[in-house]
Amino acid sequence: MRINANLLACMTIAFAMNAPMLFSQEKTEMEKKIESIDRKITNYDHRFDMLEKQIDDLMWWQRLGDLAYVDKVRLTSTPRWKPQYPDDPFAGNKMQFYCYVFIPKEIDESGKYPLIVLPHSGVHANFSTYYAHIVREFVAQGYVVVSAEYRGSTGYGKDFYESIDYGGRENDDVLESRNYMIQNYSFVDSTRVGVVGWSHGGMIALMQILQHGDNYQCAFAGVPVSDLANRLSTHDKSYSDLFEADYHIGQSLKENPEEYARRSPTHYAKNLNKPLLIHTNTNDNDVYVGEVKLMIDTLLKENKQFEYKIFQNASGGHGFDRIDSKEATDIRFTIHKFLGRYLDPPKPFRSAADMRKAAYGFN
Repeated sequence: MRINANLLACMTIAFAMNAPMLFSQEKTEMEKKIESIDRKITNYDHRFDMLEKQIDDLMWWQRLGDLAYVDKVRLTSTPRWKPQYPDDPFAGNKMQFYCYVFIPKEIDESGKYPLIVLPHSGVHANFSTYYAHIVREFVAQGYVVVSAEYRGSTGYGKDFYESIDYGGRENDDVLESRNYMIQNYSFVDSTRVGVVGWSHGGMIALMQILQHGDNYQCAFAGVPVSDLANRLSTHDKSYSDLFEADYHIGQSLKENPEEYARRSPTHYAKNLNKPLLIHTNTNDNDVYVGEVKLMIDTLLKENKQFEYKIFQNASGGHGFDRIDSKEATDIRFTIHKFLGRYLDPPKPFRSAADMRKAAYGFN
């Protein structure tokens, strides 16, 4: 069968004219499918986080049940820093979040007990049984412990994850966890409250004692995130992306340096009026020693009285005093001694060996 030359030419011209539109349509459909798959994968990531959190919650009861009453409560704090989406009619609603509560089983409800506020490390993380031995150390001494799963924590879905407010209203959540314990448990002594944290939790410990010092008697900040301008200058783009996300600050450090300063503990150093202990480590591979030294130097410049120690290449890097080695637990014993001076726990450890027995069952 022969095709007329003129007809073939017309068909060729028509195809050439419409091909871009046809390919554009095909590309658009493909892009939609890819975006849909990306959304599903992201949602699955959060679903896996939720499942992991639920499994780890069971471990809290198993690992602390012999020593403590363990509970998980749901509280409210200040609203989101920015609406979840434009024209959100519920933007003013208070943020809901979970808290872990640990109460010594030997408690005398007619007495008064000190409280440890223990925010977890890692802003996009959660209070996992990584801290089980440390919580056991506190409870064994007669401390009540509370830990807030502040906004941005993982294990509670995409919306809560994207409520991140690094250096901002996450601190309101932690303060509310402290207030909840005092308002709802008659045996918690409001005059014996300490805040303890490592890494991002160390940053929150600094912010609590610097912004809300009247609510605490002392603070320990281990390897604390201290200054966002310094931190962003030493970390890769994935870290700055965390802040520049539309659901978070949405601007770079260069575009809005004031906002980043507002979220940095160094900005509030002049406010310190309570006992503070800071630890850092020269081989820390996450919160570099230079950042923590900047916090220390800023406090010294403000003529503040506080304690600090810069450990030299301690084993464990960023987690050097949270891991389970003898070196680490001996260091933690010094932290407990510092806290005990201001919080007067009912059963303070006499030695590091006594502490290890409480945490691990043997010494």
